[in-house]
Amino acid sequence: MRERDPIEGPVPRTDTFLCVLLSVTPLAVANIIEEEESQWIDQSSSSPSNQWKDKKGKCRQGLVNSLQQLGDYESLLTPPRSVQSVANQAAAKAVMFVSGSTNGNGSYEDTGMSESPSGCSGNMRHLIVEACITRNLLDTSAYLWPGFVTGGINQVPQGITGDISCWSLVMKGSPLTPSLTNSLITTPASSLAEIEKMYEVATTGSEDEKIAVASILCGASLFRGWSIQEHVIIFIVTLLSPPAPTDISGSYSHLISSAPFLNVLLVGISPIDCVQIFSLHGVVPLLAGALMPICEAFGSGIPNITWTLPTGEVISSHAVFSTAFSLLLRLWRFDHPPLDYVLGDVPPVGPQPSPEYLLLVRNCRLKCFGKSPKDRMARRRFSKMIDISVDPIFMDSFPRLKQWYRQHQECMASILSELKTGSPVHHIVDSLLSMMFKKANKGGSQSLTPSSGSSSLSTSGVDDSSDQLKLPAWDILEAAPFVLDAALTACAHGSLSPRELATGLKILADFLPATLGTMVSYFSSEVTRGLWKPVSMNGTDWPSPAANLVSVEQQIEKILAATGVDVPRLPADGISAATLPLPLAALVSLTITYKLDKATERFLVLVGPALDSLAAACPWPCMPIVTSLWTQKVKRWSDFLIFSASRTVFHHNSDAVIQLLRSCFTCTLGLTPTSQLCSYGGVGALLGHGFGSRYSGGISTAAPGILYIKVHRSIRDVMFLTEEILSLLMFSVKSIATRDLPAEQAEKLKKTKDGSKYGIGQVSLSLAMTRVKLAASLGASLVWISGGLNLVQALIKETLPSWFISVHGGEEDDLGGMVPMLRGYALAYFAILSSAFAWGIDSSSPASKRRPRVLWLHLDFLVSALEGKISLGCDWATWQAYVTGFVSLMVQCTPAWVLEVDVEVIKRLSKSLRQWNEQDLALALLCAGGLGTMGAATELIVETCHQL
Repeated sequence: MRERDPIEGPVPRTDTFLCVLLSVTPLAVANIIEEEESQWIDQSSSSPSNQWKDKKGKCRQGLVNSLQQLGDYESLLTPPRSVQSVANQAAAKAVMFVSGSTNGNGSYEDTGMSESPSGCSGNMRHLIVEACITRNLLDTSAYLWPGFVTGGINQVPQGITGDISCWSLVMKGSPLTPSLTNSLITTPASSLAEIEKMYEVATTGSEDEKIAVASILCGASLFRGWSIQEHVIIFIVTLLSPPAPTDISGSYSHLISSAPFLNVLLVGISPIDCVQIFSLHGVVPLLAGALMPICEAFGSGIPNITWTLPTGEVISSHAVFSTAFSLLLRLWRFDHPPLDYVLGDVPPVGPQPSPEYLLLVRNCRLKCFGKSPKDRMARRRFSKMIDISVDPIFMDSFPRLKQWYRQHQECMASILSELKTGSPVHHIVDSLLSMMFKKANKGGSQSLTPSSGSSSLSTSGVDDSSDQLKLPAWDILEAAPFVLDAALTACAHGSLSPRELATGLKILADFLPATLGTMVSYFSSEVTRGLWKPVSMNGTDWPSPAANLVSVEQQIEKILAATGVDVPRLPADGISAATLPLPLAALVSLTITYKLDKATERFLVLVGPALDSLAAACPWPCMPIVTSLWTQKVKRWSDFLIFSASRTVFHHNSDAVIQLLRSCFTCTLGLTPTSQLCSYGGVGALLGHGFGSRYSGGISTAAPGILYIKVHRSIRDVMFLTEEILSLLMFSVKSIATRDLPAEQAEKLKKTKDGSKYGIGQVSLSLAMTRVKLAASLGASLVWISGGLNLVQALIKETLPSWFISVHGGEEDDLGGMVPMLRGYALAYFAILSSAFAWGIDSSSPASKRRPRVLWLHLDFLVSALEGKISLGCDWATWQAYVTGFVSLMVQCTPAWVLEVDVEVIKRLSKSLRQWNEQDLALALLCAGGLGTMGAATELIVETCHQL
């Protein structure tokens, strides 16, 4: 709902959003319900009275109640325009069930209907309920809920054809004719049995039938078949790894004979939103394991064989390799790690994905799957026809891929090594340069011989016949960095014009699209090293952004100002503002030569994210220049591109980050009611309704929370954020206390010594505490998404202890101690929530292994301060509220943490709490400490009884 109709851009989102809502979420709900109800099943089988047989789980009943109540929120249920017809069909299905209509065969499931059956206006609840019914989370009695079906119960919606649906025809054995295939491509399957039928045809049918099935599986069933989406994905991954025939021998790969079928599958899953869907279902490691053998096989052979697809398109092994290789690269953001290390003051958070990392995750998941009760329940939902090999896969199985990856790492880490003259690679480099710059070298009078660099290459006299270029794809990728280095050096020295450079790069990319990956890694590395002089984007040699550069910069400033960020114009580095580093200029010039169509989309989405991150890392105004050039090419993307470019400001300006964080707090807490962004506060004000939903001054703006989600990866140094977020949290608490207490109560509190005991209304205190918890949860969320586990640990180990030790003077409390007390409770919620995000509340996550050490250090600090071994600078009321709040939350919400803490620390902390007359909390802490603290708990109980 927050971005129901997003602005147009290179990244479609609707299918991804709907995947989360209608596929991933029901799967998660199914796991929860099955986990609960499996207990009833176990108890029923072991109980002689069979008393659990008819018992219904609370979670399933809770789902029913929630979905019934959802009907009361009509404004949330309007479907996106692109799926309105699907929602109408879901509503028509419910009407047919209630009215008892069938297709003459006694079934309403197989009845065909038009895209928009009249008289049935469907909404998102119809789609959600349909997804839940298909997964057996609900039964068809949901159709009888009050208000679910509108109109008379005997009214049959117009547009019901009475014909059998296309999928029913397939299930009845109809052959896959072209017309039926087209209908199946555009109509999602509704059951696992239908997908299994397709899989059966794909494994046993003719070549034409296999290609038809590949197109069907990658059509509407993949993008809009929310009820069976996970099955379609698993079947596609399985089909990408066909088993080797038993009679195969030699080095010939059995995958080569399946080239047309594999190509249709690979092209079908290459769209950017499709990759996101695979990621949401958690199968990226499995997909990577299926792509690597394809890359190894099709990249190792000479492209002597071609295949003609049913569409008439002729493909070679280079085409199959390029599609598979480009898709593999997109799974692990191969160009990012070196840039991330250079730009930030600390290493990137979390493990860096790589081919080896993806294989490791794949191997671990397959080895462990099915051993836990949750996995065994999930396995029952999958098709019995699925046969995925659980054998581990290692990089050593793919020597050419491993060799390329090693060269890629070397290229990203240092300049190219010297190329030996006369070597096979040298000969390939000469051939490629001759192909790329035929016009520049016409007659052999001009050579590409750089005066400096890693190689000295000449294209004079090189045979550029087609036979000379029939090379294995891996050999071309091995030579590509040297080709790019020679071309870039020649352009820098004037022996090659910018236009000729861009044309040559396009020729190379068209010849083997997989070389775009090498271009991205090489150009990114060269920009990072900073060895190339900037070039002037003057419109003569290089494309010019002058037509709209000023407008783009002004719109960026307006977008930020409307979000609460007001920064001065950033200074431009260098002699001229309209300059780019030579490698970046070459890359952006190459990208704008492409036509935007489906054939090039799968390759442009490989370059786009790298171009974006590369431009953001360069000095201002490189990003506005790149944005200006692309908005000139695709005007309908202007809003999207300019909004994306606004992130660069936060990379170059730390003050802008702080201002955006302040806007997040003020909007969420409603502390600036006069602002159009923050009228009512809450999550709605923080996140708004997506970019493009609000227009101000002729431009689109965004809520501060959405903007921060988009920009937090662009921040150079995240380690300073903990102190800033903590400071904003403390300021917000004071504002909350000041606003939420009526004037007469605040005046009365000035005359009392303890506002928490005298003169304060419980309603006001409750309201203040609610808003304090909201502020703390916002602060914890910002810390977690900004820096993950490392930043949370820095908060607990360093930032919070330092804050308590430091003196915070210069502030007057006019509320009789109310502000310090609320600050202490806010810090307690802040610390517990941040820690829970990072470590989890139990020991199920790998990150929980780090918890005992960090938690012990923090509790030891608390105990040492309580015992007087550490001097505190904060207000005593803040300290007392923090300690009692932190311990209370830990005991009540995360009791598993207490068991991990050293027993002596628990006993010392309990003793200090008793000195504060917090006997109940001290006892609860000891009881949560397990067997090691039972003796101390008993002594405390006996001592308390004697006092009574």
